[in-house]
Amino acid sequence: MIRVLVAEDSLTDRELLVEILNGDPDFKVVGQAENGARAVELARELRPDLVTMDVMMPVLDGLEATKEIMVQAPTPILVVSSALKDRGVELSLHAIRAGALMCVEKPGPPGGPHFAERRAQFLSIAKAMAQVKVVRRWASARVPVMSADPPAGAGARPVRLIAIAGSTGGPAALHRVLSDLPGDFPVSILVVQHIATGFVAGLAEWLRSSSNIRVKVAEDGEALAPRTAYLASDGRHLGLGKDRRIEMSDAAAINGFRPSATHLFETAAAAFGSSVVAVVLTGMGNDGVAGLRMIKEAGGRVIAQNEATSVIYGMPREAVAAGVVDLELPITEIGPRLTALVAGGT
Repeated sequence: MIRVLVAEDSLTDRELLVEILNGDPDFKVVGQAENGARAVELARELRPDLVTMDVMMPVLDGLEATKEIMVQAPTPILVVSSALKDRGVELSLHAIRAGALMCVEKPGPPGGPHFAERRAQFLSIAKAMAQVKVVRRWASARVPVMSADPPAGAGARPVRLIAIAGSTGGPAALHRVLSDLPGDFPVSILVVQHIATGFVAGLAEWLRSSSNIRVKVAEDGEALAPRTAYLASDGRHLGLGKDRRIEMSDAAAINGFRPSATHLFETAAAAFGSSVVAVVLTGMGNDGVAGLRMIKEAGGRVIAQNEATSVIYGMPREAVAAGVVDLELPITEIGPRLTALVAGGT
């Protein structure tokens, strides 16, 4: 039985979430909080397996409540937000950075056209998040590298493209990587981040506000530019064509994912060969592994976020197990390592 604390200031929305959760035999709502301060208090008192957290709440908002819970009573936190646009998206992403695992849309009114689908998605994600072993914060001290040194001569290969993929916990990890890059970072970055529909534009704005480089949602046919990170748009594959221009595709999902990290890595390998550096960040599943094999076959390099700093050591673990990772690094060292590789170091 998964014990859940529901934090939501709207009585209507709170009652709906409670009804949805209690309607599934795997869940039991053990507490309800009408504001962030009460959520912190109940998380400390009840020690639930999962907290569903609204963002805009009185007394203490969801962002501050998330920070406090992760300090006082670390618990998997799932942000449940309504219309995912404008300021609400930004606040939700800040909540992820504060320690929340993921953001999903509120299921909406029971009579809505997508209610059944969103209800099922919400329950599925809630079950997965409740199983996550949460991390209070990333250590500021250096974490030992867990794999062998890069291959000899790796620094001699020029880097012309960075390809990054992440899932659960990825927005905060991506935030750290991009904010660690200098403003004159000379190559393009392509990013596939699995995230709830409607969040991508807000994610790009959030990342741009704290990065020295440009961050935008990718557009079909766009030419790559230096000092720019391109994010895959909602529900479309992000890749490169033979002319090295961005190609957005509506092709079938790959192992259930669209956008797919495998599609990104495969097209990056075909377009840039040995001059690609791929990065696998925290997340569930094994999306990207097949594409990473093509990166390695083409002579490119692969960096994976290490277990100690991953919210979910799924995607990185699968890549390591497949033997396609050159180096595992704590999140605090990935940005500096990319800067060194681009500058010609190792």
